[in-house]
Amino acid sequence: MPSLTKKDNSPYWFCCFTTPDGKRTKRSTKQTDKKKATAVCAEFERASKKAKKGTLTENQAIKVVSDIKNKTIIPKSRIKNSSAKSSLILDSKIPDGPMAEKWDKHRFNLKLVNPANKRKYEVIVVGSGLAGASAAASLGELGYNVKCFCYQDSPRRAHSIAAQGGINAAKNYQNDGDSIYRLFYDTVKGGDYRSREANVYRLAQVSVDIIDQCAAQGVPFAREYGGLLANRSFGGAQVSRTFYARGQTGQQLLLGAYSSLNRQIALGKVEMHTRSEMLDVVLVDGHAKGIIVRNMVTGEISRHSAHAVVLATGGYGNVFFLSTNAMGCNVTAAYRAYKRGACFSNPCFTQIHPTCIPVSGDHQSKLTLMSESLRNDGRVWVPKDKEIAEKIRKGELKPNDIADKDRDYFLERKYPSFGNLVPRDVASRNAKEVCDEGRSVVSSGLGVYLDFADAIKRMGENTVRERYGNLFDMYEKITGSNAYQNPMTIYPAVHYTMGGLWVDYNLMSNLPGLFAIGEANFSDHGANRLGASALMQGLADGYFVLPYTIGQYLAENGIDNRPSIDDSAFSIMQEKVESRIETLLTINGERTPTSFHRELGQIMWDKCGMARNKKGLEEALRKIPELRKEFWSNLSVPGKNAALNQSLEHAGRVADFLEFGELMCRDALEREESCGGHFREEHQTPEGEAKRHDDKFSYVSAWEHKGEEKTPQLHKEPLVYNEVKMTQRSYK
Repeated sequence: MPSLTKKDNSPYWFCCFTTPDGKRTKRSTKQTDKKKATAVCAEFERASKKAKKGTLTENQAIKVVSDIKNKTIIPKSRIKNSSAKSSLILDSKIPDGPMAEKWDKHRFNLKLVNPANKRKYEVIVVGSGLAGASAAASLGELGYNVKCFCYQDSPRRAHSIAAQGGINAAKNYQNDGDSIYRLFYDTVKGGDYRSREANVYRLAQVSVDIIDQCAAQGVPFAREYGGLLANRSFGGAQVSRTFYARGQTGQQLLLGAYSSLNRQIALGKVEMHTRSEMLDVVLVDGHAKGIIVRNMVTGEISRHSAHAVVLATGGYGNVFFLSTNAMGCNVTAAYRAYKRGACFSNPCFTQIHPTCIPVSGDHQSKLTLMSESLRNDGRVWVPKDKEIAEKIRKGELKPNDIADKDRDYFLERKYPSFGNLVPRDVASRNAKEVCDEGRSVVSSGLGVYLDFADAIKRMGENTVRERYGNLFDMYEKITGSNAYQNPMTIYPAVHYTMGGLWVDYNLMSNLPGLFAIGEANFSDHGANRLGASALMQGLADGYFVLPYTIGQYLAENGIDNRPSIDDSAFSIMQEKVESRIETLLTINGERTPTSFHRELGQIMWDKCGMARNKKGLEEALRKIPELRKEFWSNLSVPGKNAALNQSLEHAGRVADFLEFGELMCRDALEREESCGGHFREEHQTPEGEAKRHDDKFSYVSAWEHKGEEKTPQLHKEPLVYNEVKMTQRSYK
């Protein structure tokens, strides 16, 4: 017979019942009312009796969850849902009170975990970039037991290492008018008023602590002659607030986080799993309680249980095939969470970075970023005359042959207040515009100049070399051109994604126990991220936000609320993972995963790239399902699972991209406005700038998965601005 019991550290009733294999187990009913808890407990027992010995069928598991939801009183939400059909509840949990006091008061009101109890909790962190490494190290330092997973052979190989230009912080070392409020305002404005005010203000607040933390770790930030930390400017700001380590800032910050992580590994507080890829998340009673992992060397599938799961898995830019992301970057972890019930927010908000080395041919598998910091001293231009541009493309003229009067420094001309340091979305669209006019300077028709002649004349080559030497060297190795003597050629490319899993103020998704940090969540950048803010968010979340907020969830749910890996939920999910792998290996078609990925990327770039329109998006929504259908009937994956198999790895990721690309296009089609990196050609000002429609689209989109081949459901979190007035962005 089932029975109810209570725990001292939880407000909920717990159900004790017999599992199909005859064992007694205890599950939370998530009910504070005993009568309702009794009904839920009876459902547990009933489903258990119907199940076959040794396993709980998926349909029975779904029925239990459904019955629990039906018997749960749904509280009022701060967020409007677009349909009454779904019982999904989203609560952003934004604290009340003045903006400048929200975070401090919230931290004080959060429940704490006793230091002696922290060592009884297990936390899984997926990803070991800046967000993941800093979170794992901080949680280990606090006393939690942490398992950290990454698909690289070392945490040092995480893609954060590729970040070049710098990290923002409102230190105001230059005494040029910067402040926490100005950083907050610049970030909200730069995101085209599509981010949460409270989250952005917190980010600006903790930014000042990040620099102190990293300097204490030994990060070699650039310094001025007198020894003080140096700053430079970045796009979207009129102050110098960006701290940097030449063109290797991401690498140096990651090494700092890596050193902290290694210390906790040596102390036994962090268990590191390299060459391991998360393939699904496990839910028990609706809470994220573990993951299913594939060892990428041996193919072994393993189960891992914890009290909470943290995703720090980066963005999804590789859905476009060509991007500045490392080739291994993927959407699988976040998309698996989405398919288990976590909402995905603003997937159409992708950032096109204006300063990348142009595409050179179909042989390429990725693109190379040239840091935005180069726009501090480099000047962007194309010829004023199409005929001159054509002669340059044919090799009949060199850039240094073009007189200054025949050059169009188009960003300086159109945006005199910000010049070459306009935000990335603005710079990228303008570069595309002049190339579309026929004034490109490379043979492909996709490229503009970034010229350092004036900077070298003003400061001297040695000074430019000190600031950007490694970037210039990298450019020469790739292109064969000396940027000290000739202008760089650049063109926009996919770089960052502002969309991600929906999270509340505590960085927890709508799935209890599942947290998303860094680029994996949507919360801080709106429709466009300012340069040097990705590193800021990753370290803010990992070092200074999650270590506080995860304690609230753990304290509420208790030490005993961690299932065994023998739980039927783990068995069900492992079977799903293994079945999917077997399917990928046995299709025995004729096309490689790369060929499907390349074709998908071309569709995404053409129809959902730098500019989108209704016709193109509708076309993409027809083409992607057709391509996906062919993928599952004509894919060729050689080899086997029980070994290193990169084709299999790629196939699994492409399978998720083929579904996720459709979600991106659907989100872009639904958002009938232009804002930040989402530029709908039907919605632009007479000057060609993004035109928002705040009366209809001032919200965070949150898409809920409704089943295979079914249309996802859109939920909307209204964006309310009390501190900043929404206006048409102007950088002129």
